Amino acid sequence: MTTGTQEKQEPGGADLTIGDLARRTGVTPAVLRTWETRHGFPVPQRRESGHRRYSESDVALIEQVLRRRDAGVRLEVAIAEAATSTRSPATPSVFAELRRRHPQLAPHRLRKATLLALSWAIEDECCARAERPVIIGSFQEEHYYLAAAPRWEELARVAHATLALADFGGPVTEQRPGPVRVHLDDRSPMRREWTVICDAGDLPAALTAFELPGQSGVADRDRVFESLWTLDPQAVRDAARVAARVAQEAGAAEAGPLLYELADDPPRTTTDMAAATQLFNRIVAYVDRFGR
Repeated sequence: MTTGTQEKQEPGGADLTIGDLARRTGVTPAVLRTWETRHGFPVPQRRESGHRRYSESDVALIEQVLRRRDAGVRLEVAIAEAATSTRSPATPSVFAELRRRHPQLAPHRLRKATLLALSWAIEDECCARAERPVIIGSFQEEHYYLAAAPRWEELARVAHATLALADFGGPVTEQRPGPVRVHLDDRSPMRREWTVICDAGDLPAALTAFELPGQSGVADRDRVFESLWTLDPQAVRDAARVAARVAQEAGAAEAGPLLYELADDPPRTTTDMAAATQLFNRIVAYVDRFGR
């Protein structure tokens, strides 16, 4: 018969103490606590007493971080890679992920001319008002990006980070000033997608669309896309995460640190109606002027 209280073993095999984890990985308890404070990794299960408990999967993740660090990857990037690998995998498509995670967003069939007007409105409002945004676009093919390149080079001047995803004919080995160009191979669902994402605390906005099949004989401006757009900060953050993860898997070194920065959910704030109204007014004006 035992005396006193005895804590129950946590489900899922989380029965390693922080000392056990330190001995198994060679990372001291002090460093593990620092990682948890600064990076939210590793994530312990807490017993009723507040004591941390870890599982074998935590051992494997820390060993992964150490291998990546020893290979020359910055510690925060290695931790971000390990942390994102524990989450449920996102669909490699911005449109599909937003439909899955945010079913309240209503899709609309829009012509390319209308999408251009919506994109320009979001880009210009973001460039004019957003505070150091993350800006991401997908362009399908290189020549569509080249047509927009002067605009996106200007966007990159005011952005914290800018990615441009398209079929660039192969991996981009030399980056020029402006957006980081990311090649999408022929297996990527985003090769059929049109995306504009402005992830900023003061002006979040995202537009995403996929080209409907069977339009080989349709004039370029009349091509039809299944489209949706949103100002919801969480939906915008989800879109940015998917696009950054696709960029990382395509070999863009800049996407790893960006994924780390996008790991936290945005703060839940009341919609800035003045900012939303200004963006809506710009959209209406651009659609009326250019979307015909």
